[in-house]
Amino acid sequence: MSLRALVAAAALAAAAASAAGLDAIAERDAAAGLRAALEKGALAAVAALGRNDGFLGDDRVRIALPESLARYERAMRAVGLGRYADELIVAMNRAAEAAVPEAKALVVDAVKKMTVQDAKAILAGGETAGTDYFRRTTSDALRAKFLPIVQKATKKVKLAEVYNRYAERGVQFGLIAKEHANLDDYVAQKALEGLFYMVAEEEKRIRRDPAKAGSDLIRKVFGALR
Repeated sequence: MSLRALVAAAALAAAAASAAGLDAIAERDAAAGLRAALEKGALAAVAALGRNDGFLGDDRVRIALPESLARYERAMRAVGLGRYADELIVAMNRAAEAAVPEAKALVVDAVKKMTVQDAKAILAGGETAGTDYFRRTTSDALRAKFLPIVQKATKKVKLAEVYNRYAERGVQFGLIAKEHANLDDYVAQKALEGLFYMVAEEEKRIRRDPAKAGSDLIRKVFGALR
């Protein structure tokens, strides 16, 4: 047998072994393992983001100025008004940090509603297949529920007042046309993106090394894929 044929045969054998390992797991266990992994990822994401500097201190999820305002940022910094841009960025990130912990129950509930029928396909999918399914099926509902939480948080950090100070200084120098900006929607969307990003990172870690997942069920299910 040629080297190419040997390599192909080995690949087929590995795929068959992985499929056999997954097939040996009851559908109920597969679904439960997937839910446990995604719940673990969601709770880890909430813990990482829902604290001081959870967003602001992490370049991967840090919320920058929306494009409609960012184009004025360089000009404002050039005339010594950079602190107003900085203040606005801090306020947006603090709002997201304050909102995320209140969303924990919503995220965990969404994970638990995943159907058994989809579980094995997700387990056998890509390294973020579970998170992608989670995002695809829950984003709209989560956004609708998340926005009021963000609005409450933005009031606590007085985001509207900070934005007004930013805009007013820009108007004084002819840098910004004063108009209303819906920063609540923007912060809510960015907070959700950050949340999904962190859930995906946790899912990838679990898939790469299920032995460190801290759960016998997660190790059993994801270990069968290796």
